[in-house]
Amino acid sequence: MATPHPHGRHLTYADLRRWPAEGRWELVHGEAHEMSPAPSLLHQEIVGTLYTLLRAALHRPDEEGCRVLVAPVDVVLAPPGTPDEAADTVLQPDVLVVCDPARLAETHVRGAPDLVVEVVSPATAYRDEGIKRDLYERAGVAEYWIVHPVDRLVLRYALREGRYGRPDVLGPEETLRSTRFPDLALDLRPVLGPPPRDEEPAADADA
Repeated sequence: MATPHPHGRHLTYADLRRWPAEGRWELVHGEAHEMSPAPSLLHQEIVGTLYTLLRAALHRPDEEGCRVLVAPVDVVLAPPGTPDEAADTVLQPDVLVVCDPARLAETHVRGAPDLVVEVVSPATAYRDEGIKRDLYERAGVAEYWIVHPVDRLVLRYALREGRYGRPDVLGPEETLRSTRFPDLALDLRPVLGPPPRDEEPAADADA
């Protein structure tokens, strides 16, 4: 679970950059949260699969193309005109797509990515579906996917008139069709994997 740092003052990205390299941290309205310990193997497999699929479909590292990135990458969210160093909200999505080269700094992403993906665990679901969802919505992230490995579901939020509204809920046998990238149709079977063994149909006793 992300644990708030016991610091007595409002922090900025400049403060975070000066901290020791050990550990991973996010900032939410000036409060630092330490990221969970090393994620599960299932989490990492899903992140790797999504990165590979999205990179094959979207990645064009030229001036007019999109970049697909994987954590840890700092995404600095700040009001217009605020220097990056003064930003008090910095997140590290599991996977992200950025199509505007002006948003790519040498060390971080400045402003809203075009697509953000978070792979949740029981310990992070509240933040990913509540706090982070609201932050991505306000920042203008066009599309936000939340992957539930245990339930084998993907929630897809699409920004319309500045709001996300209700998400599309997709299972492993479905195809995720992006609103931000109309040509992207993602088969979710490789992402969510086969059903657990106790969900597989029982063999015919007469076979």
